[in-house]
Amino acid sequence: MKVKPLSIPDVLLIEPQVFGDDRGFFYESFNQNKFEAALGHKINFVQDNHSKSVKGVLRGLHYQLPPKAQSKLVRVIQGEVFDVAVDVRHSSPTFGKWVGEILTGQNKKQLWIPEGFAHGFLTLSDTAEFLYKTTDFYSPEYEQSIIWNDETIAIKWPFDEHILLSSKDMLAKSIEMARLF
Repeated sequence: MKVKPLSIPDVLLIEPQVFGDDRGFFYESFNQNKFEAALGHKINFVQDNHSKSVKGVLRGLHYQLPPKAQSKLVRVIQGEVFDVAVDVRHSSPTFGKWVGEILTGQNKKQLWIPEGFAHGFLTLSDTAEFLYKTTDFYSPEYEQSIIWNDETIAIKWPFDEHILLSSKDMLAKSIEMARLF
């Protein structure tokens, strides 16, 4: 597996080694030892989540505050999404900055999003199935959301017409109004 820090170095792009031939493919989607070696510390995942979305669905930008903060390892098994991480750590030199990557069932890339980052994705294909591991359980009382089109963050989404949001995401706050790390 190749691990590449992005422009915000705490967010990592992970490209697994895929073995393929005319019969199909095989790859390790997760290996605890290799992943911890790449991170340089132990990690404990406690929950796996799986969502399916149609084109134009935007989920996010979500995060959980301490003591229930979550790190996430995300990937797409079918379809294509534009996946985004936003640094919401006040003390960070990259506070308010974002990184984005195209994740697809074909490219099998994964994104490591540590605690202190808001996360969201926009479905680009007709449908997409999205899987992610978390380091803490979902805890609605600690969950926070930042509005997807926050002008201060200025994410360059691949498109911004016909965006489909949940009622919860429609109520998300600006980064200035949100509770942050």
